[in-house]
Amino acid sequence: MANRFPNILQNKFSSIHPKASISCFTSAQLLSRTLKGSRNLRVPRRLVLGIGVSFWAQFMNMSASNSIIASARTKGSVQQILENVEWPEQFPFKDEDFQRFDETSDLVFYESPRFVTHIDDPAIAALTKYYKEAFPPSNTPGVALLDMCSSWVSHFPAGYKQARIAGMGLNEEELKANKVLTEYVVQDLNTNPKLPFEDNSFDVITNVVSVDYLTKPIQVFKEMHRVLKPGGKAIMSFSNRCFWTKAISIWTSTGDADHVMIVGAYFHYAGGFEPPQAVDISPNPGRSDPMYIVHSRKLATA
Repeated sequence: MANRFPNILQNKFSSIHPKASISCFTSAQLLSRTLKGSRNLRVPRRLVLGIGVSFWAQFMNMSASNSIIASARTKGSVQQILENVEWPEQFPFKDEDFQRFDETSDLVFYESPRFVTHIDDPAIAALTKYYKEAFPPSNTPGVALLDMCSSWVSHFPAGYKQARIAGMGLNEEELKANKVLTEYVVQDLNTNPKLPFEDNSFDVITNVVSVDYLTKPIQVFKEMHRVLKPGGKAIMSFSNRCFWTKAISIWTSTGDADHVMIVGAYFHYAGGFEPPQAVDISPNPGRSDPMYIVHSRKLATA
């Protein structure tokens, strides 16, 4: 069966640093509680309407797909979310879905380096293991990788090398410290989604726990398609943790299963990709950070 696609508050959140990486769903719960107890607050419309409301309701009837969402924590169920999806003809999201609580410059937000990891060690190990199986062998002639939204660490397998591994990020100090990169570019994709690379340049593109910050995702995914070689693979990995003030509202107001569909939609509506697939690589469900991957390949004839 096919799946149907479905600053005034700052003192209220004094216990949570706006630059802290916490559960996105937890942040939405906290904001919801604040709004219930505050009658005179003016906040962006999407932040109010989105809390606790899954966007699936816009596109899904009460169908078998709901059972998939309800059991999304079960390995195997996540993989089913993107199977035989009946995508709407038009991109189903609105501009307000890509608004953020903090709309100030991302370059300012990331001005100071953060030499920390944003997912726990078991999740990192699971991602590295997936990369080991998905990447071309180390030191393969002609192979090039791009790590988008990169930082001081890319979580690639130990000792992994290629002649070209490019990185893009928002903090130069972090990128300089990343030993796996052979080159890097500092660029804010939310102000300039154009990738500074030639067509058909990369065999693999990775993005670790940052797809939720993209405010122009279709433009970025179109650019990913352009710079991938035919048959090249894009790997988007994410958890349930984020800098909640910088994550887009459709992300903070929805859950893990919804996030899989959202990223799948980016691939679909960007065009030129194979049907996206989802993988749940969460190492210890309920005991450590969850970890999900949505991936696709550029069509060989694109």
